[in-house]
Amino acid sequence: MTTVVERARIPLTRGRFHAAVVAGSPGLRESLARVLTSLGAADVTTVGLAEEARSLGRGTPTSLVVVECQLPDGSGIAAVETLRSMGWTRTVLLSQSTDPFTVRGALMAGARCFLVTNRPTTPTGQPGHVDPGVEQLSAREVEVLALVADGRSNKEVGESLGLSALTVKSHLARIARKLGTGDRAEMVAMAMRAGAVT
Repeated sequence: MTTVVERARIPLTRGRFHAAVVAGSPGLRESLARVLTSLGAADVTTVGLAEEARSLGRGTPTSLVVVECQLPDGSGIAAVETLRSMGWTRTVLLSQSTDPFTVRGALMAGARCFLVTNRPTTPTGQPGHVDPGVEQLSAREVEVLALVADGRSNKEVGESLGLSALTVKSHLARIARKLGTGDRAEMVAMAMRAGAVT
């Protein structure tokens, strides 16, 4: 494995941190659990779906979670964002892709570390994969996403485009329906991967 991005600052103490793994493959879950245990995790909880990530409960400052980028029921990037909101601040995203748009989406979601594996890629995990929903976006929706990619709030996007924050929210709701996700970082990553947003 090669570390692409690493922003972690809190040292891990053997036997003093709790860990979790969110990965679709049972073999990968077991392998990661063994590695984390060997690194000193007091315990490792594993789940296979993004939806099950909430079952991990609240994290602590020394908790560590490893999330696979492509999960059977959705995006690992969205799962990272959910877990961060639950206190899992030490998040590692595991991907088969070196696609810079995926990396940027992961960082926007709050991942502290992005790892690229040498496991075979799945069709949806291949660099350059374009979601058909991106092609359905209007020019205005692309403008909104481009400003969201710059980290602007709905109010700031509205001010830039001469729209109300409520209208921006409506645009984002339509974008979410077309792309199949309401996660801002995921929407931006999909648009960037397709080249609609730079």
